[in-house]
Amino acid sequence: MTLTLVVATGNPGKLREMQSYLADLSWELILKPAELDIEETGDSFAANACLKASHVARATGKWAIADDSGLQVDALNGAPGIYSARYGKTDAERMARVLRELGDESNRYAQFVCVVAVARPNGEIALQSEGICHGEILYAARGAGGFGYDPIFYVPSQRLTFAEMLPHLKHSISHRGQAFGSLLPQLKEIART
Repeated sequence: MTLTLVVATGNPGKLREMQSYLADLSWELILKPAELDIEETGDSFAANACLKASHVARATGKWAIADDSGLQVDALNGAPGIYSARYGKTDAERMARVLRELGDESNRYAQFVCVVAVARPNGEIALQSEGICHGEILYAARGAGGFGYDPIFYVPSQRLTFAEMLPHLKHSISHRGQAFGSLLPQLKEIART
């Protein structure tokens, strides 16, 4: 039996990304209804992921999945954090702002964080998972792949920025890959029941 999992996003790119992470499941992933707008009013990635998943589940009467993620820079007291997507109008503006705010600061430590939440059709949160990828912010962008802050986020163990990584490598080590990886066995179990 195939279960439907509504993805709490209107972004087809995000839907495709989640489908790639959850390809081994017998769940059918679909976009949330376009008219369903959810304001991210939580004060953490976990709060926002749970809020979106719960809201979509209750509105559709189906299982729902949502994620919230962003970049936390140590020297900026965790900024941009939950405001990562709103730190500028474009990816270029967001990266420029982080680089400008960091300036010549020698502490470049940062991490990408992703929290994924799955809600039952009644809106109750059934599963939650977090992934963290540690790295550093470079002084200038490197690489042409990825999106968002990928060109300035350097992973020392790989000696590459996210933007320089082949998709399968980024997929396996990223914050999002870790969060979805730990959810897979649990989602398989739900599908069996």
